Amino acid sequence: MNLSESFLTALDSLLANKLRAVLTMLGVIIGVAAVIALMSIGNGVNASITGEIQSIGTNLIAVATDFDNSGGYPALSLSDVEALADPFNAPDVSAVSASVQGSQEVVYGGNTSRVTVTGVTPNYFAVNNLDNILGGDFLTQQDYDTAARVAVLGYTVAEDLFEDVYPVGNSVRINGVSYQVVGVMDKSGSNFSQTDTAVFIPLSTAQSRLFTERTRSGEKAVTTITAQAASEDVTDAAIDQITETLRDQHGITYANDDDFTIISQSDLLETFDVITGTLTAFLGAIAGISLVVGGIGIMNIMLVSVTERTREIGIRKAVGALRRDILVQFLMESILLSLVGGLLGVLLGWLMATVAGRLIDLETVVDGGTILLATGFAGGVGLVFGIYPAWRAAGLRPIEALRYE
Repeated sequence: MNLSESFLTALDSLLANKLRAVLTMLGVIIGVAAVIALMSIGNGVNASITGEIQSIGTNLIAVATDFDNSGGYPALSLSDVEALADPFNAPDVSAVSASVQGSQEVVYGGNTSRVTVTGVTPNYFAVNNLDNILGGDFLTQQDYDTAARVAVLGYTVAEDLFEDVYPVGNSVRINGVSYQVVGVMDKSGSNFSQTDTAVFIPLSTAQSRLFTERTRSGEKAVTTITAQAASEDVTDAAIDQITETLRDQHGITYANDDDFTIISQSDLLETFDVITGTLTAFLGAIAGISLVVGGIGIMNIMLVSVTERTREIGIRKAVGALRRDILVQFLMESILLSLVGGLLGVLLGWLMATVAGRLIDLETVVDGGTILLATGFAGGVGLVFGIYPAWRAAGLRPIEALRYE
């Protein structure tokens, strides 16, 4: 008996017991659907995070204080910014900005909102690829030079404080002092930039009025320095140059004594890729357990089928069917159950992923690799759990099988 005949015989046997076949496939259908849905959601989360990070810019490098090595004092200052902006020190760095931030209450009329107030250099918006101004203007060099009391509001802050009033031109109070609103940021829609819930003021104003911390040497401190590498390809070289420049600035000889930490957007992207990839694989493995349970159900029903068809097996052997013919027929039945269940599970999983994505406002990613993995595993389950029933059927003695009642 060739494979096509074995396939047709197996198909006839399954169609003869449609309800039992469907119930047997349920375990595989649910297992494959769970794998597809969970892995698609995980892939969607990964794609969303990756897109947001890349939209900010993969050539950005952030420098912050390592308080474990700085003795609890801020380590970064504007002199560090000037040193990094010098092409002689860091030729692969195209631009450098600085910021200092903290939580403050911002008041307009009877509305109050506690938000992050960030003091920034004039080029902060350009360096961080923030060009989403909704109204008014960004902070200018003149605002910085004169330590002006002006502010740019994030979209959510403007909505909360100015319900029916155009913000630009009005004034808000920060720490009891009046600041004129010169601009409003457009809605970012990003979970990483956090501009929607922030207020930006000139760095010089912030350092003199709100955040007066100083470094160990007495300079006015900055919270973060953001550098922009000339291109993504030279990011590693830029990091090395930044490291050497800051060590020279701070008189550091050994790497273990660095009082600053450096992280690039590409490092952040790799970290999130590892985290989300591990999480997706973990979710897929949990869902795969239900596939194993489905395989046990297939083996159980195939053993029942062998017992029910013992006399049929004896007759087929008596008229010349070989041991391998019986083995292939029952294996084919088991694999068919798994593959058909796998295909139905793919459709159900795709539907579940689509519905879940709409409910949580996430674009799920159902890729070919996930589908092949799920259906291949389903077919493997059918093969593995069908071997013993098939082997048992093929091993029946013809005379004993014919005498079976």
